[in-house]
Amino acid sequence: MATLVFIAAIALYLSMRDELPDVNSLKDIQWQTPMKIYTHDGLLISQFGEKKRIPLTLEQVPQQLIDALLATEDDRFYLHFGVDPIGMGRAVLAKLMGQDKGGASTITMQVARNFFLTREVTYTRKIREIFLSFHIESLLTKDEILMLYINKIELGHRSFGFGAAAQVYYGKEINELTLPQIAVLAGLPKAPSTLNPIRSPERALARRSVVLHRMLVSGYIDEATYQEANAAPITGERHGAQIELSAPYAAEMAHQKMIALYGKEAAYTNGYNVFTTINSKLQNAADTAVTNNLLSYDQRHGYRGPILSLRPNLRKQTENNNSSNAPHDTNINTSEVDELTLDEINQALTQVEYDQGLVPAVVTTVLENSAKIALLNNEQGTIPWEGMHWARAFINDRKQGSPPKSANEILTYGDVILVQKDSDANYHLSQLPQASSAMVSMSPDDGAIKAIVGGFSFKKSQFNRVTQAKRQVGSNIKPFIYSAALEQGYTLASILNDAPINQWDKSGDDVWRPKNSPEEYIGPIRMRQALAQSKNVIAVRLLQGVGLDGIINHLTKFGFAPSDLPRNESLALGSASLTPLEIATGFAAFANTGYLISPYIIDRIENSEGEIIYQADPLMACNPCAAVDATNENFDSMVNIDNDVKLTEDSIMTEPESVVLQQEAASNTSSHVIKSAPRVISAQNAFLITEALNSAIWEADWSGANGWQGTGWRARALKRRDIAGKTGTTNEAKDAWFSGYSRRLVTTAWIGFDDPSRNLGQSVYNSNLDREQIVGGEFGGRSAQPAWIAFMKEALADLPIEPFQPPTEIVSVRIDKATGKLTNKTDRSTKFEYFRLGKTPTEYVTKDTSDEILNGTETKTEVELF
Repeated sequence: MATLVFIAAIALYLSMRDELPDVNSLKDIQWQTPMKIYTHDGLLISQFGEKKRIPLTLEQVPQQLIDALLATEDDRFYLHFGVDPIGMGRAVLAKLMGQDKGGASTITMQVARNFFLTREVTYTRKIREIFLSFHIESLLTKDEILMLYINKIELGHRSFGFGAAAQVYYGKEINELTLPQIAVLAGLPKAPSTLNPIRSPERALARRSVVLHRMLVSGYIDEATYQEANAAPITGERHGAQIELSAPYAAEMAHQKMIALYGKEAAYTNGYNVFTTINSKLQNAADTAVTNNLLSYDQRHGYRGPILSLRPNLRKQTENNNSSNAPHDTNINTSEVDELTLDEINQALTQVEYDQGLVPAVVTTVLENSAKIALLNNEQGTIPWEGMHWARAFINDRKQGSPPKSANEILTYGDVILVQKDSDANYHLSQLPQASSAMVSMSPDDGAIKAIVGGFSFKKSQFNRVTQAKRQVGSNIKPFIYSAALEQGYTLASILNDAPINQWDKSGDDVWRPKNSPEEYIGPIRMRQALAQSKNVIAVRLLQGVGLDGIINHLTKFGFAPSDLPRNESLALGSASLTPLEIATGFAAFANTGYLISPYIIDRIENSEGEIIYQADPLMACNPCAAVDATNENFDSMVNIDNDVKLTEDSIMTEPESVVLQQEAASNTSSHVIKSAPRVISAQNAFLITEALNSAIWEADWSGANGWQGTGWRARALKRRDIAGKTGTTNEAKDAWFSGYSRRLVTTAWIGFDDPSRNLGQSVYNSNLDREQIVGGEFGGRSAQPAWIAFMKEALADLPIEPFQPPTEIVSVRIDKATGKLTNKTDRSTKFEYFRLGKTPTEYVTKDTSDEILNGTETKTEVELF
């Protein structure tokens, strides 16, 4: 009989042999692991891929997990040859007796099924599973088979393998789990979708008890350990990847580029580790700066009321009371209002959208100058008067209500609101901003993006305003207009007429009257001062002097697409629509002495084995560029990047085929000559514009009747002389900008509404707040620059002071401030000015233009050559 069974088995095997998969692939298995994206300094910012897997080695697996799996799934694993005759016989007998409880599959058989077969319940599939198990046992060691099982098995919630399951259910590394948690995971292979602690804690608890009991019976744990573990409460909740830094817009940019380079399937499953150019400190600073600035803008324009009210009639009563001219009733009767229930509060809180440190709360008590609130997880808190007294009513973008005098003018019992918690554990009333903002900061030396914030909340809107939002740039365009003028023979001392322009517009059959903002005119003015004060009419006169074609040709050198540059004189006032990334890249040419760099977000890519398979090769702002030592830890192996710089989001995401890393060539080289970015303006031009933009921050002159200071004066708070920058505001204040830089960092900040029908408006003084508040019309210096200052305060702290150095062929001579001519005087009517060699004034001033003579001694003209 036994011989017949053996012969039948051989015959069956021979008939199926050609249909069986080749198990040799298990010797070199490539685990499908998700793509992880990191900052330059190694902090995880995102993970992409449907299958969550953290491959483990045998040494990384806790012995208790191995014990639990053997006791539960295959207690004779190390004794059988792939099929357990005892278990198989027990299963067959139970089947014949009508008591089919499974139990015949060994760990090896489960590996065969998970890698090569389906889960269909048929005799054919079972037979193939047995034959494959024999093959696997002949090819691999027991430990190798066990590790295939541990890393492959599906365990629910898209987790594959126990490393991923530990993260998904407990947010821990596998070696951090307790025995009760290990027992829960060890019980999942039987039915991961129904036995997991998230979907069914009760079933998970019962299954855990089975696992622990089998461990006890098998001798892996003693009675005391069993009792303690079995009595532990069931735990487990959904955890994502352990994100160490919030940089979702940067992560999405890297994500899209990875898909462009490798395709979605490979990008999501090959376990790539992507290291971006993002600096974690700067990213945190940018995120905080944008968030706080938006909240500040939003709050000075007024409180829009609760998200919803759980007691709408009471809320209506409060609103009617507040809108009347009668004295406010500070003791609105709530005794007849139904008391809020815990379920009602929790249900409301779980429905609220929130982000960026704002959390939902329900108002449970309103006192005269404070309010009590209920938060998630049954937490209670208080909003003091100082946390809500900003909240005068929002009427429209240009108008706010009167400052509140008591808490019940603001809040009502049952209001569902958003609050912030400060460092002192106090709560402050807040709201989601309706305005949007963006910031990008990068190295002007090579275009590495150090920080990027594409909006207030990525969860709310994945639209990246840094790369996708083309907004009118206002006066941020003027440095480029002035740069074109310098190329045509103008100097920083050139005198232009700051006077109204009335020009017939043939196309519109109307008179075009560009105006200064504020609408003030002072007559003859030097070009340096005009840029520092952002004089609109001077920008128009310079465009007229250079010519529209000449201006557009010059602007395209900075990477601006001609199609984005209107072919009319409004271009001088900033009617062009550009992205913050394009603006920052343009400003980088002034910071780096004249080179057009190409922004990039990915520094390197490593495969699942930690081998570098891609390394960025940025064009550098240097000419000639020196060779670098490839063995230096800061060396970036080089690949070719197209010199045709197009500053769209696509250009950051997708690179030509030549960008694929030539790993073999990179590993065999000991030095590399860095490739130079294209020079687009001279070092002298870049330096002179930088000087004028430094004046926009630091220069002031109150000696005459027309005293002035630069529009970027607020940046003096940084106490750094080695910075330059420019404000920008569009018509009706729909967009506000500030772009500025040091020698090593260029940053652009923007604020506005996604809704083009809204403008930034204005705010009036709130007597409840201290005197240091922003009031009046919103524009670049008030609305965008505070975010830039807050960011640069943190960013510059790690950068040494590095003054902008005059290049060769720059001279400095003393001029008369009123006329721009040479002078022999040394009083307040004079100053030193920089000129390109050969462009210095040739005439001396003949009329006394000084307001105050400090030193009547005449001296020879002072000239310094650089």
